[in-house]
Amino acid sequence: MRKDIRKTANEKTAVKMSVEAAIRAFLNHVKVERGLAENTIAAYTRDLRKFAAFAEQRGLELDAVARDNIVDFLSSLYRERLDSRSVSRHLVSVRNLFRFALTEELITGDPTLNLESPKIRKSLPVYLRMEEVDRLLAQPDLSSAYGVRDKAIIELLYSTGMRVSELVGLRVSDLEMRMGCLRCIGKGDKERMIPVGRKALAAVEQYLESSRPELVRGAGLESQAPPNLFINRNGKPISRIGIWRILTRYGRAAGIRTQLSPHKLRHSFATHLLERGADLRSVQLMLGHADISTTQIYTHVVEERLKQIYKAHHPRA
Repeated sequence: MRKDIRKTANEKTAVKMSVEAAIRAFLNHVKVERGLAENTIAAYTRDLRKFAAFAEQRGLELDAVARDNIVDFLSSLYRERLDSRSVSRHLVSVRNLFRFALTEELITGDPTLNLESPKIRKSLPVYLRMEEVDRLLAQPDLSSAYGVRDKAIIELLYSTGMRVSELVGLRVSDLEMRMGCLRCIGKGDKERMIPVGRKALAAVEQYLESSRPELVRGAGLESQAPPNLFINRNGKPISRIGIWRILTRYGRAAGIRTQLSPHKLRHSFATHLLERGADLRSVQLMLGHADISTTQIYTHVVEERLKQIYKAHHPRA
């Protein structure tokens, strides 16, 4: 692949390489040679598809893209009402594309060099109150196979703080029921062990004993059931979108005003642990954060919560 790309680059005086072609080469590189996760590749694809459309509208070939064009692209994202975090992510994708192109000698200069990332305003994570968690967990109908499955999903998300991508990739063999924990493959294919609460373990055990076999039989897959723990009505691994839909439905039924997401349960997990005295390092390990500074945002949530309690209850607040 690289030889063909360099050949194209060396013939730039005769044949111009389009931004779209460079993006295809870059995505193939990160998938085949760097082995990045599917979610990361999907994010690159979404971001760079927008940049390709922007370049095509302006008739820009790869080697004609200048710094001002990148600035105009970022400005167009703001006009679409994207927040600073999303714009910053797009810039990272475009920057990695041009670094790749420079390494492969597709261009002679990097237009993203010395281009500052948008300043991201750090917002505090939104989490559920304990009474909201209780209402949410009371919603699934346990007389239904789907209700038993959904209860196990919600219990596990809240009990472990797993990312939704980690949950959908969870296999039955990853459970260590006797030890009260599970094996989780997180970002960068890093493995970690996460403790699981007794209520979540009981919900998962009920799902494995009754609900999952029923779903497998209903899909006619008794002899070839997937290894994934959670499956859908077709007997296939449940998807991220499937999890989002489940939480959205039960969140509305529970009267939770803000839209419920898997990450909101992750925020709730971390916040409730710290509120009850867990140390930051332990929470970092359970969340799978590479840097403890990422976990420290939750200490600000707890501090803000203490301020609210003080103002509400102290006679001289």
